[in-house]
Amino acid sequence: MLDQYAVIGNPISHSQSPRIHALFAQQTGQSVQYSALLAPLDSFPITVFDFINKGGRGANVTLPFKLQAHQLATRLTERASCAQAVNTLTFENNEIIGDNTDGIGLVNDISRNLAVNLASKRILLIGAGGASRGVILPLLQQKPLLLTITNRTFDKAEALQQQFQSYGNIHARSLDHFIDQSFDVVINATSASLQNTFPDIPVNVFAVDALAYDMMYSKEPTAFLKFAQQSGVNHLSDGIGMLVEQAAESFYIWRNVRPETKPVIALLKSQ
Repeated sequence: MLDQYAVIGNPISHSQSPRIHALFAQQTGQSVQYSALLAPLDSFPITVFDFINKGGRGANVTLPFKLQAHQLATRLTERASCAQAVNTLTFENNEIIGDNTDGIGLVNDISRNLAVNLASKRILLIGAGGASRGVILPLLQQKPLLLTITNRTFDKAEALQQQFQSYGNIHARSLDHFIDQSFDVVINATSASLQNTFPDIPVNVFAVDALAYDMMYSKEPTAFLKFAQQSGVNHLSDGIGMLVEQAAESFYIWRNVRPETKPVIALLKSQ
């Protein structure tokens, strides 16, 4: 019987995870079966335990259950504890181990696929929600010169600064404090792109040769990336690489084999 893995969410039919993990398994020769599980909004724990009872070895967790997965885990990695959200569950020795691979997925996409070394860079992270919280620790572990968080509600950005200040040079700034400051990497971690809008940031936040990165992805360039391009930015990326890289980290956690991500990213982008 193939080892069983799944992605759990609601909705879930749109998920690319089964396809990505099938490509990883084929590439690495791993005997796994990866499915998509729709969990009722009020029955996430029941869905997880039912999957475990049927032989499930691990699961990815997507919206809206990442906080519930954090609560369900019996043991957390440091990055999951800091993120206060879990997107990867491992079931072994009667334990539910919770991890968060979003941040390392972002870092790997930027550093490996986009060839941008984050060390000593000035990074602007836009948004102070769950998406931001999940990537701050891995970003700070790259030793940037500065990580600045901005958010429409400044108190949320300030709370993240206080939580993570022991890990590196992190500042919180309100959106109207960037009159004379520019950044080497500007990351949109808000959900604005889902509404085809973009954060209200000035043009000057983009330094010369800056990377503009949107954690969202779509067939067409997001509104944020269009704004960056109109502002003179040439180095643009959406979050499809992050999606594949966070999946690869989950695959490595479960199978102790690291798949090649570039051909999978290229395939998804081509289609």
